Amino acid sequence: MTATTTALSSKSAAEQAHLMRNRAYGVAFIVIALAMYWLFAQGVDPALISRYGLNQGTVPAAERLPDWEVPTYGTVTFLAMISAAIGAYQLARGFGRATSVMLGLIALFFVFAFLTWATRDQSINLAGMLRNMVLRAVPLTLGALSGILCERAGVVNIAIEGLMLSGAMMAAFIGSVADNLWVGVLAATLTGGLLAFVHAVLSIHYKVDQIISGTVINIFSAGITSYISSKFLQTYQELNNPGTFQNVPIPVLSKIPLIGGIFFESNIYTYGAYILLIVVHVGLFYTRWGLRVRAVGEHPKAADTLGINVFRVRYLNVVLGGLVAGFAGSYFTLGSVGRFDELMTAGRGFISLAAMIFGKWTPFGAAGASLIFGLAEALQGRLAILKVPIPSSFLLMAPYIATMIALAGLIGRAVPPAADGQPYEK
Repeated sequence: MTATTTALSSKSAAEQAHLMRNRAYGVAFIVIALAMYWLFAQGVDPALISRYGLNQGTVPAAERLPDWEVPTYGTVTFLAMISAAIGAYQLARGFGRATSVMLGLIALFFVFAFLTWATRDQSINLAGMLRNMVLRAVPLTLGALSGILCERAGVVNIAIEGLMLSGAMMAAFIGSVADNLWVGVLAATLTGGLLAFVHAVLSIHYKVDQIISGTVINIFSAGITSYISSKFLQTYQELNNPGTFQNVPIPVLSKIPLIGGIFFESNIYTYGAYILLIVVHVGLFYTRWGLRVRAVGEHPKAADTLGINVFRVRYLNVVLGGLVAGFAGSYFTLGSVGRFDELMTAGRGFISLAAMIFGKWTPFGAAGASLIFGLAEALQGRLAILKVPIPSSFLLMAPYIATMIALAGLIGRAVPPAADGQPYEK
């Protein structure tokens, strides 16, 4: 009788929590809809038109698409109404597993409503902005995948910033010395793996606090790269001139109107991010290796009891994460500017961690969050051109505020692996 009562009580508590979560999402959706209308439609002349350019500069004249024109007031009002309807349905019935998809859709509506309001009686090159978004999201996605590989196995790795920075320097230096971009990529990747191994030894073998270990690597990387840059790379320019990878259009796919030039006409880093995204997702959720990794990250004691070598799994994943972070670092030199500058990663390793958290420790969720961060960066420079009366720094703050909301559990809780950051004792 007692067991039955306890089971019913647990079920009732779970249902109550699910209902409260549905209500929180529903209320949030409706609040966003009201804010959308109040901020971007209220007081706007219904006669104003917003224009979106759908062509990049490289598109031949014969293949160019006409600009997309939409009524500013009508478009924003329509998006607000759809968002409110989604919120009402969420309150009444709930979308179940599709709730996260609805949240992403409403976020997309809000961004599009903002752009439509910002371009009222003006125009913006949508294709160019989206391409810039994808390019800025590439290193963030790779960094987030690095973090996922580590934290899914239960090891916190805030050293991604340092791994990326060291990888960027080694890519430029070795790539210049060898006069070969691929050798530079290999050097950057191995550098990231080596520093990650140091982090693994400190965190797993010596059980040093993982945050402190990662911080030490970040400080070391910032110091050593700045020293080498000022002592050698700035003095001997031939050691800091590796060049960059050229864009390689994918046949057929790159010819697709609008999206072809955005997603399928880039360099190896964009395509590498696509491949690694799929490999990590499939590996974590559809293979025996992934099952072991997730078991070690959630219940290492139980995994050990079943014969899984917890230490080996953690070492392997941290080093794999370091290899990915080193590859991500080489993007800044070999995939972007063609030289190394001090502290050029500019905190993107930490932004990658925010994307990982916002994406709830899943590869595709982290990639989506990286695109949001990339969009915020891409929009920053265009707001001044459009003369929008909003400081561009506010736009950059938005994704971080959303990450803090997710961490606080106000709208959907971001829950890390249960054993994340906990040293394992046999």
